[in-house]
Amino acid sequence: MSATEKEIAGSSQKSSGRAEKVLIVDDEASIRRILETRFKMLGFDTATAADGEEALDVFNKFSPDVVVLDIMMPKLDGYGVTKEIRKQSDTPIIILTALGDVAERITGLELGADDYVVKPFSPKELEARVKCILRRTVSKGGSVAPSSKEANNVVVVGNLKIDLNKRQVFKKNERVRLTGMEFSLLELLVNNSGKPFSRGEILQHVWSYPADHRIDTRVVDVHISRLRSKLETDISNPELILTARGIGYMFQKID
Repeated sequence: MSATEKEIAGSSQKSSGRAEKVLIVDDEASIRRILETRFKMLGFDTATAADGEEALDVFNKFSPDVVVLDIMMPKLDGYGVTKEIRKQSDTPIIILTALGDVAERITGLELGADDYVVKPFSPKELEARVKCILRRTVSKGGSVAPSSKEANNVVVVGNLKIDLNKRQVFKKNERVRLTGMEFSLLELLVNNSGKPFSRGEILQHVWSYPADHRIDTRVVDVHISRLRSKLETDISNPELILTARGIGYMFQKID
């Protein structure tokens, strides 16, 4: 087992000692077998499904920590599965999409997927994506100016309250459901309020993509759009998550 694989295997153990659970959904038996074998070797508890309907049934029984989900499947496609999961859970979802089909991956992200891997893919790349997603379910906040935070590590901006320890957000005292990657993106921007980040920098910080990794940066735009739809009062005129023209995005300066 390589050093990278050992690191991933180590990350598959929660503080409680139980193995992380991954649900693999693909209508190609060969892909299911390969991924199931590799993830088991890395210490994951695995389950598989061959179509969308079976995926939802297994999801409810297995309660996975992350879902690897193909888009084109019989009975119910990956879009439908994503919609149904997002009605009840924020469990991370990594979609598998066809090479060059940008519209397919963007649609998946808009429906609530956290990341994507393009077919044909390297199993090691997928394992790295899973590792990153699972790492982001644990708070990794950086430093924030003391004047902008309460003693219990809560940031308050207008009617928005962001609990960086519990990874929870409240708007007008009502809980706002965010996926793990949405919160990590918000956390990065809040922890560096007033500082603009390029899309590439965001991908490096939040999704752990290397600087030279070629990826459609619209994954960032989609997540920003999703965050704004949940947090902003007027999506067409955002006051919290701002566009830094010619650069990328930033959170409003917190005094």
